[in-house]
Amino acid sequence: MTAAGVVQPVTGDDGRIVVDGLTKVFRGGVRAVDSLSFTVEPGTVTGFLGPNGAGKTTTLRMLLGLVRPTGGTATIGGRPYARIPHPLTVVGAALESSSFHPARTARNHLRIQCTVAGIPDRRADELLGQVGLADAARRKVRGYSLGMRQRLALAAALVGDPRVLILDEPANGLDPDGIRWLRGFLRHLADQGRTVLVSSHLLNEVQEFADRVVILNRGRLVRSGSIAELSAGHDSVIVRTPDPARMVEALRTRLGAPPLERLPDGALRVSGRELADVGHAAFAAGVELHELSAQRFDLEDLFVSLTAGER
Repeated sequence: MTAAGVVQPVTGDDGRIVVDGLTKVFRGGVRAVDSLSFTVEPGTVTGFLGPNGAGKTTTLRMLLGLVRPTGGTATIGGRPYARIPHPLTVVGAALESSSFHPARTARNHLRIQCTVAGIPDRRADELLGQVGLADAARRKVRGYSLGMRQRLALAAALVGDPRVLILDEPANGLDPDGIRWLRGFLRHLADQGRTVLVSSHLLNEVQEFADRVVILNRGRLVRSGSIAELSAGHDSVIVRTPDPARMVEALRTRLGAPPLERLPDGALRVSGRELADVGHAAFAAGVELHELSAQRFDLEDLFVSLTAGER
């Protein structure tokens, strides 16, 4: 960190997160996490998704050594959290936005964090500026909104300038401007080479900033991959015409019979083709169009299809 508060690119030990066969069974046989395996690479933002009760927070707590696994391992840079020297300089975490003393100012809260980490007090003011709380630094936390508490929690996670960030629902309580800011901030951190793991229920937002997603349901992995991998083949074109039969024939003739679906409202959904190609096929065949629109991959639709009926 420079005196101006500009974070420098991360170097040093590997910040890869590796979860391998992780399992947690609570008393009464409640299996919160079931043989879960995934990897989070440095230089990426990974969205950690799942319905309420899917096991996301339990997994993050095991990763941070707050809950003992029943089986499997969770490591950061090849080590369990408990064996990382000077962990605040390696891993920053924000699992709650309410764990602040209400009578303490944000500045004093961060200065205490700096003292614990052996970091100069000026780091507190640098961080408050980075997260947009400089003007509220001397206000007591009891007067903070939920969104301001989320920003303070993120600042606290960054005290040690860590190479790994683990964040549980960091967008909760943020207004649209705050969400836009968070999106850019997380991308900025990943672009510096940091490993960023973010749980969230705002699926459309995750689609905007994440490189990869890990989708969990009932403690089990149901899908993981890059946004590009998951979206492959899911983009489509919606066509509305008074002569669907001629449109279908035009598509078969000129585009080699692309995957086609007749929607309940009479429109056609053409998969795996660009909007311009479908429009040209209609033009060449003289087909009248009332609508021609692109329908892009929607992470929320995929999420619902993977988790529906299993909750």
